[in-house]
Amino acid sequence: MGVSTPIYDFLVNYKKTDTISFHMPGHKESDILMRYGYEDFLKNLINYDITEIYGADNLYHAETIIKEGQERYAKLYGAKESFYLINGTTAGILAAVLSSVKKGGQLIMARNSHKAVFNALRLGDIQPVYIYPEIIKGFNISGPIDPKEIEDTIINNPQAQAVILPSPNYYGVCSDIKSIAKITHQYGKILIVDEAHGAHLKFSDKLPDAAIDSGADIVINSVHKTLTSLTQSAVLHVNSERVDIENLKDKLQLVQSTSPSYLLMASLDICASIMQQDGEKLVDQLAENIDLFYEKVENIQGLKVMKSEDIGCQFDKTKINIDMTQIGLTGSQVDRFLREEHNIYMELVSTNLVMGLTGIGNSKDDFDQLAEALIKIKEKHGTDKEIHTPEIFFEKTEQVAISIQTLEQHKEWVSLDISMGSVCATSVIPYPPGIPLICPGERISETAVKYLKALKDSEIKILGLNEKGEIQRIC
Repeated sequence: MGVSTPIYDFLVNYKKTDTISFHMPGHKESDILMRYGYEDFLKNLINYDITEIYGADNLYHAETIIKEGQERYAKLYGAKESFYLINGTTAGILAAVLSSVKKGGQLIMARNSHKAVFNALRLGDIQPVYIYPEIIKGFNISGPIDPKEIEDTIINNPQAQAVILPSPNYYGVCSDIKSIAKITHQYGKILIVDEAHGAHLKFSDKLPDAAIDSGADIVINSVHKTLTSLTQSAVLHVNSERVDIENLKDKLQLVQSTSPSYLLMASLDICASIMQQDGEKLVDQLAENIDLFYEKVENIQGLKVMKSEDIGCQFDKTKINIDMTQIGLTGSQVDRFLREEHNIYMELVSTNLVMGLTGIGNSKDDFDQLAEALIKIKEKHGTDKEIHTPEIFFEKTEQVAISIQTLEQHKEWVSLDISMGSVCATSVIPYPPGIPLICPGERISETAVKYLKALKDSEIKILGLNEKGEIQRIC
């Protein structure tokens, strides 16, 4: 027996199964790159894996080829300046927050922000002021952020230097960025939009407006999620004079690798070329295929798919949210049946729904097969008994001021039942979507414990709990 290569072996076996991808990345394998003539890149990945040799420029002091690539993205998106990210949108969020808020300062943030924002708080010793999203009851997911609540929060916290929120969020729900930008700027604050899931919005008028066209100061796009670049590649756009670009550059080199991947940067180049050539056509085609999919499944009795008219706000329909609880199927069950019986892999599963993250690499046939699979799952596994799953929540729990030293040195693992009323020592994050349910310094409530137990029963992965299902509290 040879030396074990478990990750490589998994990838080889995964490819052999001929799966259908409704998860990131957006290229959905090689077809779209081959269609645009980039077979050479695919064949020579290992040969193109270089470092900063002579002529290859430097990501953190771009003067030639990297500068040219970044300038192309700025032109493509209409940004003042754009920067390659080789540690994903996570790095962009960290740099954006750390460069916009002074150490020990205040950040107004959506409570349903990605865990990267919470990590930025720890790195910068920044105090959060939370704004809570609306909850979309019919689908049990977090909704948009109310602009009026942002204004009230800024008025009550005048020392805050910046505002950050996700739009679209993981489920495709968009906030009114144009109104939020106007309010934020009226009070002299910087608006950062985590648009990780919206790199494609710029290219179609059939979808919600892109944050960069709505007045945000800093926008971060995970280009790999819905377009064609390789996983972990992203772009940060600066959109106003309010941003201290030199400080931002300093923070980018602080949080990213000193050995940037030329494969990732080359894939960003290729993506820009494809989008420059056919971006509008590709995204419009994706939107049309999704519309046809929605038409095909709307008559499946007991199946709900989320649409803009259902939730009363802007919605990125390229995120397919499917709920079959009316016919007795949980999100985990639907996800398993799609995977095991139809070889369709989805992006996210929650207690009540599964979400398919589409990209410009998805073909019409992918959507046809998903629709057929849902029909067969309903026929084979559906019942006449509706089930009720626990409702998502973001509690306005007590926050306790705790030093980093206390968080690091004075904590212990305890069972969920024993933890109630204690102060949480670490982030507890159902993943995906990577939004903390409980943050360090928040009290652990009975409601949170019940919800965590329900998530575990539904086979949802939870970061922050150990193998025994225990949680860390301050002792």
